[in-house]
Amino acid sequence: MSELYAPFRPRLARVVTLVVGALLGVGTVALVALLPQFYTRSVVLDLVGISLVGLLGVWFCWRQASVVAVPDARGLTVRNLVVTRRLEWAEIVLVRFGQGRAWAQLDLSDGDTLAVMGIQRSDGERATHEAGRLAALVQAHGAPDSPGD
Repeated sequence: MSELYAPFRPRLARVVTLVVGALLGVGTVALVALLPQFYTRSVVLDLVGISLVGLLGVWFCWRQASVVAVPDARGLTVRNLVVTRRLEWAEIVLVRFGQGRAWAQLDLSDGDTLAVMGIQRSDGERATHEAGRLAALVQAHGAPDSPGD
Protein backbone atom coordinates (compact mmCIF):
# COMPACT_ATOMS: atom_id res chain seq x y z
CA MET A 1 0.00 0.00 0.00
CA SER A 2 2.91 2.40 0.69
CA GLU A 3 4.05 2.12 -2.95
CA LEU A 4 0.58 3.22 -4.06
CA TYR A 5 0.99 6.43 -2.02
CA ALA A 6 4.57 7.13 -3.13
CA PRO A 7 5.12 10.73 -4.34
CA PHE A 8 4.97 11.44 -8.06
CA ARG A 9 8.26 13.01 -9.18
CA PRO A 10 9.77 13.42 -12.64
CA ARG A 11 13.17 11.85 -13.20
CA LEU A 12 14.69 13.24 -16.39
CA ALA A 13 13.56 16.85 -15.86
CA ARG A 14 14.76 16.71 -12.28
CA VAL A 15 18.27 15.55 -13.23
CA VAL A 16 18.55 18.05 -16.09
CA THR A 17 17.42 21.04 -14.04
CA LEU A 18 19.67 20.14 -11.09
CA VAL A 19 22.68 19.90 -13.41
CA VAL A 20 21.78 23.15 -15.21
CA GLY A 21 21.19 24.87 -11.85
CA ALA A 22 24.57 23.72 -10.52
CA LEU A 23 26.35 24.86 -13.68
CA LEU A 24 24.54 28.20 -13.56
CA GLY A 25 25.52 28.68 -9.91
CA VAL A 26 29.17 27.83 -10.52
CA GLY A 27 29.24 29.97 -13.67
CA THR A 28 27.73 32.94 -11.85
CA VAL A 29 30.26 32.70 -9.02
CA ALA A 30 33.14 32.40 -11.53
CA LEU A 31 31.88 35.38 -13.54
CA VAL A 32 31.50 37.53 -10.42
CA ALA A 33 34.99 36.54 -9.25
CA LEU A 34 36.73 37.07 -12.60
CA LEU A 35 34.93 40.07 -14.12
CA PRO A 36 36.57 42.81 -12.01
CA GLN A 37 40.01 41.75 -13.26
CA PHE A 38 39.13 42.86 -16.81
CA TYR A 39 37.93 46.40 -15.96
CA THR A 40 39.57 49.43 -14.46
CA ARG A 41 36.25 51.05 -13.63
CA SER A 42 33.92 49.95 -10.85
CA VAL A 43 31.69 47.05 -11.86
CA VAL A 44 29.81 46.69 -8.57
CA LEU A 45 26.38 47.28 -10.15
CA ASP A 46 27.23 44.80 -12.92
CA LEU A 47 28.23 42.22 -10.33
CA VAL A 48 25.04 42.77 -8.36
CA GLY A 49 22.96 42.38 -11.53
CA ILE A 50 24.81 39.23 -12.60
CA SER A 51 24.44 37.79 -9.10
CA LEU A 52 20.70 38.49 -9.02
CA VAL A 53 20.12 36.96 -12.46
CA GLY A 54 22.22 33.93 -11.51
CA LEU A 55 20.38 33.53 -8.22
CA LEU A 56 17.03 33.78 -9.97
CA GLY A 57 18.12 31.15 -12.51
CA VAL A 58 19.31 28.78 -9.78
CA TRP A 59 16.03 29.27 -7.86
CA PHE A 60 14.03 28.53 -11.02
CA CYS A 61 16.01 25.33 -11.65
CA TRP A 62 15.60 24.24 -8.03
CA ARG A 63 11.87 24.91 -8.17
CA GLN A 64 11.53 22.94 -11.43
CA ALA A 65 13.52 20.06 -9.92
CA SER A 66 11.27 20.01 -6.85
CA VAL A 67 7.87 19.63 -8.54
CA VAL A 68 5.97 16.78 -6.91
CA ALA A 69 2.50 15.42 -6.27
CA VAL A 70 2.09 13.76 -2.87
CA PRO A 71 -0.93 11.49 -2.37
CA ASP A 72 -2.30 10.38 0.97
CA ALA A 73 -5.53 8.81 2.19
CA ARG A 74 -7.39 12.16 2.16
CA GLY A 75 -6.20 13.74 -1.08
CA LEU A 76 -3.37 15.00 -3.25
CA THR A 77 -0.95 17.88 -2.73
CA VAL A 78 0.37 19.16 -6.08
CA ARG A 79 3.49 21.33 -6.05
CA ASN A 80 4.10 22.78 -9.49
CA LEU A 81 6.59 25.37 -10.63
CA VAL A 82 4.91 28.33 -8.96
CA VAL A 83 1.79 27.15 -7.12
CA THR A 84 1.16 24.43 -4.53
CA ARG A 85 -2.42 23.23 -4.22
CA ARG A 86 -4.10 20.72 -1.90
CA LEU A 87 -7.02 18.71 -3.31
CA GLU A 88 -9.40 16.28 -1.66
CA TRP A 89 -9.93 13.10 -3.71
CA ALA A 90 -13.58 14.03 -4.29
CA GLU A 91 -12.48 17.21 -6.09
CA ILE A 92 -10.65 15.23 -8.79
CA VAL A 93 -12.93 14.02 -11.58
CA LEU A 94 -10.46 12.68 -14.14
CA VAL A 95 -6.74 12.21 -14.83
CA ARG A 96 -5.65 12.98 -18.41
CA PHE A 97 -2.30 12.03 -19.92
CA GLY A 98 -2.81 11.63 -23.65
CA GLN A 99 -0.45 12.29 -26.51
CA GLY A 100 0.55 15.91 -26.83
CA ARG A 101 0.43 16.58 -23.08
CA ALA A 102 3.75 17.49 -21.47
CA TRP A 103 2.45 16.39 -18.05
CA ALA A 104 -0.60 14.84 -16.45
CA GLN A 105 -3.66 17.01 -16.06
CA LEU A 106 -6.49 16.78 -13.55
CA ASP A 107 -10.07 17.73 -14.37
CA LEU A 108 -11.61 19.11 -11.19
CA SER A 109 -15.19 19.10 -9.95
CA ASP A 110 -15.38 22.91 -10.13
CA GLY A 111 -14.70 22.79 -13.90
CA ASP A 112 -11.08 23.87 -13.55
CA THR A 113 -8.02 21.88 -14.60
CA LEU A 114 -4.70 21.46 -12.83
CA ALA A 115 -1.39 20.31 -14.31
CA VAL A 116 0.54 17.70 -12.35
CA MET A 117 4.11 18.47 -13.32
CA GLY A 118 5.32 15.58 -11.17
CA ILE A 119 4.27 13.25 -14.01
CA GLN A 120 6.09 14.37 -17.17
CA ARG A 121 5.99 12.93 -20.69
CA SER A 122 9.82 13.09 -20.86
CA ASP A 123 9.92 10.08 -18.50
CA GLY A 124 8.35 7.91 -21.21
CA GLU A 125 6.81 4.60 -20.14
CA ARG A 126 7.41 5.36 -16.46
CA ALA A 127 5.26 8.48 -16.78
CA THR A 128 2.46 6.49 -18.38
CA HIS A 129 2.61 4.02 -15.48
CA GLU A 130 2.58 6.85 -12.93
CA ALA A 131 -0.43 8.49 -14.60
CA GLY A 132 -2.21 5.14 -14.38
CA ARG A 133 -1.33 4.88 -10.68
CA LEU A 134 -2.72 8.37 -10.08
CA ALA A 135 -5.90 7.49 -11.99
CA ALA A 136 -6.26 4.33 -9.85
CA LEU A 137 -5.94 6.43 -6.68
CA VAL A 138 -8.58 8.87 -7.93
CA GLN A 139 -10.92 6.01 -8.77
CA ALA A 140 -10.33 4.25 -5.43
CA HIS A 141 -10.94 7.42 -3.41
CA GLY A 142 -13.51 9.10 -5.68
CA ALA A 143 -16.67 10.72 -4.41
CA PRO A 144 -19.47 8.23 -3.59
CA ASP A 145 -21.72 9.83 -6.20
CA SER A 146 -19.07 9.86 -8.95
CA PRO A 147 -19.74 8.15 -12.30
CA GLY A 148 -18.92 4.47 -12.26
CA ASP A 149 -20.02 3.83 -8.67
